[in-house]
This record gives sequence, C-alpha cells and structure tokens, in this order.
Amino acid sequence: MARTPQIVDQWGNPVSTSQLQQEVAAPTLGGVRSVWTPTIVSGLTPIGLAEILRSAARGYPDQFFALATEMEERDLHYAAVLGTRKRAITGIKPIVVAGSADAEDEKIADAVRELVERPEFADDYLADLLDALGKGYSVIETVWDRSGREWSPSRYEWRDQRHFQIDQRDGRSLRLKSSGNMDGIELPPYQFTVHRPKLMSGLPIRAGLARLAAWAFLFKSYTLKDWMAFLEVYGMPLRVGKFGRGASLEDRRVLLQAVRDISSDAAAIIPKEMEIEFIEAAGGSGNAVFSSKAEYLDRQTSKGVLGQTMTTDDGSSLSQATIHENVRHDIARADARQTAAAANRGLIRPFVDLNYGPRKHYPTLVIPITENEDIAALVDAVTRLVPLGLKVSMSEVRERIGFEEPDEKAELLVPSASRPPAIETGARPTPEAAGETGVTPPEKAAARLRTPCPSCGGFHATAADKRPELDELVDDALSDWEAGLDPLLKPLRKLVETSSSYSELEAGLDDLIAKMDAGPLADRLTKLMMKARGLGDLGDGRA
Repeated sequence: MARTPQIVDQWGNPVSTSQLQQEVAAPTLGGVRSVWTPTIVSGLTPIGLAEILRSAARGYPDQFFALATEMEERDLHYAAVLGTRKRAITGIKPIVVAGSADAEDEKIADAVRELVERPEFADDYLADLLDALGKGYSVIETVWDRSGREWSPSRYEWRDQRHFQIDQRDGRSLRLKSSGNMDGIELPPYQFTVHRPKLMSGLPIRAGLARLAAWAFLFKSYTLKDWMAFLEVYGMPLRVGKFGRGASLEDRRVLLQAVRDISSDAAAIIPKEMEIEFIEAAGGSGNAVFSSKAEYLDRQTSKGVLGQTMTTDDGSSLSQATIHENVRHDIARADARQTAAAANRGLIRPFVDLNYGPRKHYPTLVIPITENEDIAALVDAVTRLVPLGLKVSMSEVRERIGFEEPDEKAELLVPSASRPPAIETGARPTPEAAGETGVTPPEKAAARLRTPCPSCGGFHATAADKRPELDELVDDALSDWEAGLDPLLKPLRKLVETSSSYSELEAGLDDLIAKMDAGPLADRLTKLMMKARGLGDLGDGRA
C-alpha cells in the first residue's frame, strides 16, 4: 500500500511532497522564461557563428540553443539524421529488471513496468530526454499526482534549456532562472530529470551535436543560396549591348537599361546606332560544383551524428551498409545506456521512494539494443561446430535467434520421430520354426543365420556370429577418441574463443587447415581399419 514517509534524495536533502504537484519551471509572460525563441540564422555570418559558440563555451548558451532549434527546423538532412538517432531509442520497448528476487522487489518492478508502458513515457519523456543529443543537455519536469492510492506522474513537461543557467563554479549544475535571483534557483529534488549524454569528455554544453554540425550547416546555407542564384540565370543567353565610340553617358545608360529590361519584358527600345547581341550559354559544370559541395557537407553531418554515411547517403553497396550499420548500433547502445541511466535517476527512483520508501535495491530500466542477427549464418555455424565438440549455451543461442524460454505448460515443437532401419543379418525365422508363441529359440536362430560353405564343408560366419567382436571394435574406436581429435579441434577452439564476430571467425578459417594436426587421428583410423579388415577375412574363411 502506498505510503509517504519522510524521505531524502540521493544527496541527503529532504523531499517536500507537498510541492510535487506544483509546476516549478513553467514559462512566464514577460519574464526571463519566455516561450518565444528569437531568430538566429537569418543573416548569420561566420563571425557571428564563432561568437555564438564562444559564448556557449563560456557558460552563456542561450543563442546556441536558439541556433540548435533552427538547425533542426531548416536543414532537412540534419533533422533527418538526428531524428534517426533519436528514434533508434524511442522505438525500442524498454524492460524493467527487479532489484532482487525478493517478492517485494518483484512487486515494485511490476509497478514500474506499468509506469513505463504508458504511451506518454516513450512519446513525451524519452523523446524529450533525447533533445540533449543536439543541445548538450535536456531538462524534463515531472508533475506528480496523488489523487489515487499511489504517487504517479500526471504529465512530463519539456523545459526550454534557455530557462536555466549554468552554475559558473562547475560548469555542469543547472539552476532555474528567476527574475528576483541573479544566481538562479536550485532545482528541487524528484521533480526534474536532467540528461547529459556523454558524447565527449569535458563540459556538457560543448558536447551537443548541434555544435559539431553548426559550421557544416552555415556553409551549406551559403552553398544553397549561391546555387539558387546560379540557377536563376543558368541556361539563359548572355545579353551584350554594343554602342559606338561617340555614345554619351546618357546613351550608355539607355542601352544598359534596355539590356536589363529584355530579361523580364522581352522588349526594349534603343537608338539605331546601338546594337544588342545574344550569346548562347555553353554547358558548364557549375551546377555539379554546388551539388557536390552540398552532398559533401551532408556526408560530414551524417558521420558526426550517426557515425557513418552508408545507410543515409547514396553510393554504398549492401555489404558496406551492413558493416556501417554495426557502427550505428554501437552509438545506439551508448545512447540507450545513458538515457536509461538518466531515467532511473530522475524518474524510477523517485517513483519507488515516494510509494515504497527508500530501498537497498531499486528496479532498473533497460533499453535493449540488439544487432540484426544473421540467423542462417548462426544456425550454420552451430550446426557445423557443435558436432566437432564446441560447447554452446542453449540460452545464448535462443537469445540471439530471438526465442524466449518456453513455459512449462507451453506446447513445444519436437523433431519428427524416425525409427532407424533394421539391419538384415540373414534369413528371418518362420513362425512355424518359432512355435506357437512366435519366439525363436537362440540355437535355432543361430543355425538359420549361417550359410553353408561348399569348399570347407562348414559354415560362413555371419554378422550375428561376429557381433561380440564388432562390439569390441566399436568400443575400442569410441574409447579415448578425444586424444585423436584434440590436435584437430584445438586450433578451431582457439579461433572461436578469440573471434569477436562471425565474420572474423569466417576469415580465420582459411589459415586453420595448416594448424591442424591430423596425424594422431589418421594413425588411429588406420589401425581400426586393419582390425575391421581382419575380422572380415576371418568371417569369410580366408584367414
């Protein structure tokens, strides 16, 4: 049952539960927390951009945040790749791991699962937390509700980074801007989640992806502007006005105006002594220059945001895209781990403390990121290596394939039963010989399993007679077989243990044959073949 004991946050500060249902960082009208963002990009120059980045690095990032917002609004490619990186996290269903196997901890984990399964958790909370990827950090205010039996978030409010100021002492802590306090207000516990992704070492404000892509964004905007101006006159004939040596300045002005008017009016009046000539424009590579520059800047942006270009830009093969997809998975795993840590710190722990009191072990939110497994290659590798002695965990194979552990009452798929064919050892005894019971006495069965030998006057031994010797031969072959196979399997085991991926394992198979020692196995098989041949000769009467 829900209870509200006197609790403290992770820093030992008491939590006032009476203020949890009130908004703290709501925007103000005409104050220091306005919702309206000024325009930064219009008329932005390299000098202006440099000053914005320098001010942000000194702890005054308001203009940088406005710039980062406009970059997402104006640059299609930057918005696409940044959105791709965000959706790689929000598109994954999170899981909750209980703090321990204790029944109480399992109950708390179930309550947390209900919390994270609500649509607003992924659509609002996680999506707004990932705003930190572009800007260096993000702030989410949790507005709590106590109308039910338990404390529960009623809504999650994204807060504009411009409404906070960076503590000048450490460059990391955030304080809420206030009209009556120049130093800002300390953020109350249990109401704010601050996410600072570790994209690089140093101050969080210098780690945002918008800072990394800002110069490419500016240069690309110049490129597109020049490109549009170029396209306005591309392919149009050049208009040349010619005047005589004695033309006055007024005549020249009239001719220049006539040449300009032809571009829009297609008509002009000039003195008879003057002439206008049209020179057709020859094909050039100017269009390709602008296109190449814009594409180059887009590729650099893709590298900075996604860590690769193959899945976003043209010109890559499927194999290249598959290799580079793994790089993006590495980035997604880091984003998922850091985002989950922020959620555990800013939401999951307060939820548990408010409803169940401080705990020794807390449930943990996990955002699982799995790579696209090549199921056919995995099954092929397991099928080939397990018969050779490789020990593989069934749970690991099931996890990589994507199958869960079956329940005890679940209907299981089983291999189709097949009876091994019976080995024919000679003529079968007839029912008459077996008697009324249909059971053949051993001595009669043995007599019928022999064939006469005309040359020696006796009988040839059949498989039934030689069965004990064959069993001994089989037992001899199966005893201590590891000694013969170990020189062959030892290099393979070493390759499997040292390989970090299937592709690395496959590449190492080419040099594996030279390292395998087949001598002991070949010697053992040779001796067994000689014994088997000897038994066969005895059975044929040729010994």
